Amino acid sequence: MQQFPPRRIVCLTEETVETLYLLGEQDRIVGVSGYAVRPPRVRREKPRVSAFISADIPKILALEPDLVLAFSDLQADIVADLVRAGVAIHVFNQRDIAGILAMIRTLGALVGAAGRADQLAAGYEQRLAAIAATPRPGKKPNVYFEEWDDPLISGIGWVSELIEIAGGEDALPKLRFQQAAKDRIILPDVVRAAAPDVILASWCGKKVVIDRIRQRPGWSEIPAVRNDRIVEIKSPLILQPGPAALTDGLDAIVKALWPALPGS
Repeated sequence: MQQFPPRRIVCLTEETVETLYLLGEQDRIVGVSGYAVRPPRVRREKPRVSAFISADIPKILALEPDLVLAFSDLQADIVADLVRAGVAIHVFNQRDIAGILAMIRTLGALVGAAGRADQLAAGYEQRLAAIAATPRPGKKPNVYFEEWDDPLISGIGWVSELIEIAGGEDALPKLRFQQAAKDRIILPDVVRAAAPDVILASWCGKKVVIDRIRQRPGWSEIPAVRNDRIVEIKSPLILQPGPAALTDGLDAIVKALWPALPGS
């Protein structure tokens, strides 16, 4: 039966889990994505019901959710199965910072916490503005962000924006408008031609092997490789379009771009 606000929510991605905890609405969550790690207590408090592109539909239905929260076209098959089973679903599709802030406010409205959600989002807006306004010494570093290694996939929209807020320049800025990962696949020569000063890597769900990046044919002359400026950013911090990216993810980018500055 449909309730407002919903009392039993299943979250199929991490960012809605973190947002509900930050809003103090975590008691509504009855099931989460297997990737949910923020806040750390979620691992012991909530049952896991899904990976990113697959889910245990009978397990979800057994939890009797009155709302399931999903994200993007990649979860369309899971969503279709749940819709056919009569479950109410909200699918988010945020791909940039404005979308992340809209997701927070929308989710707040869905659980009857619109005021708190607006406060949370406004706090992030102020934080982003303050970091963007911070004076940085010297020229902006040219930054290549690698979301996957085989094939090479460059960073999505919100990552590109966060690089700029952190005082860098995206080496491949045109690709930020490509929502689908398949449209951000690039050839190694494209990165070589862009000659980034810094390489940030976050291979979704697996550890970055910096030596493997360093040893790619023809990459030894890339300034980032030559000057040993290849930095891993853990995927839970940056590849979820939610609070993590706007806080710890952005801080990690600032630290990677400006390692000599106090607070980095």
